[in-house]
Amino acid sequence: MASLTSAEPGVIRILVADTTPMNSQMLAEVLARHRQFLVFESGPGRPQVLAALAQHHPDVAIVSGAPGEERDGVSLTESIRGVSPAIRVLQLLDQSDRQSVVRAFRTGARGIFCRTSSLDSLAKCITRLQEGHVWANAEELNFVMDALSAAGQGHKFGTGNVKLSRRELDVTRCVAEGLTNREIAARLGLTEHTVKNYLFRIFDKVGVSSRVELVLFALSAPASPQPPAPADTQKPPRRSELAIPNSRAPARKQVAR
Repeated sequence: MASLTSAEPGVIRILVADTTPMNSQMLAEVLARHRQFLVFESGPGRPQVLAALAQHHPDVAIVSGAPGEERDGVSLTESIRGVSPAIRVLQLLDQSDRQSVVRAFRTGARGIFCRTSSLDSLAKCITRLQEGHVWANAEELNFVMDALSAAGQGHKFGTGNVKLSRRELDVTRCVAEGLTNREIAARLGLTEHTVKNYLFRIFDKVGVSSRVELVLFALSAPASPQPPAPADTQKPPRRSELAIPNSRAPARKQVAR
């Protein structure tokens, strides 16, 4: 559909698999107008999508979140993540209600796009996903945060190939419960400064810049067995150690509080 090749710098390979071939074609034609996109189409069926993944090796897969896509209790998004964990899945929703949004992220989507939204923002959405960010509006993120807070410590987090220490995992779980730095410090027996330092370290390891993105990463990253990580035994940092030697730290202070 496009004259681009994957060897060109900055090219994002996109697979489109909507509910019908016509829908996929229409969406692919819209995306192909952008010079940095190399777009492929697939039929809506699971075998077709998985075959297209193997053939085209996309960076981003745009799939429908329509009811009835599950097989044996496994969604299409989960199937994609199972065979290609690195692919960023963008799920199309007819409406962004609480149940649909939470389910999309629980099954591994890195972003959601409502069909009622302007197509002008779809290109930005795809670019942000490729950069490693999560795509959802404020209301949709609140749906997810509410669901995670309700799940509490019973929620099973995935960290993919990112290795977090046991204490860093504890802090991440507390963040998912919606606890403030003061509440996390009280629960884990730390100072607020130490909690803040843990958050900065976790952000750097995971590659996120906010508490919400951290929780969504933990929600959608595949679980992978890791050797038991020793608990952090370091003493609370001295005042001179509290400054984070990272040029990005000032921009992150707001989200770490």
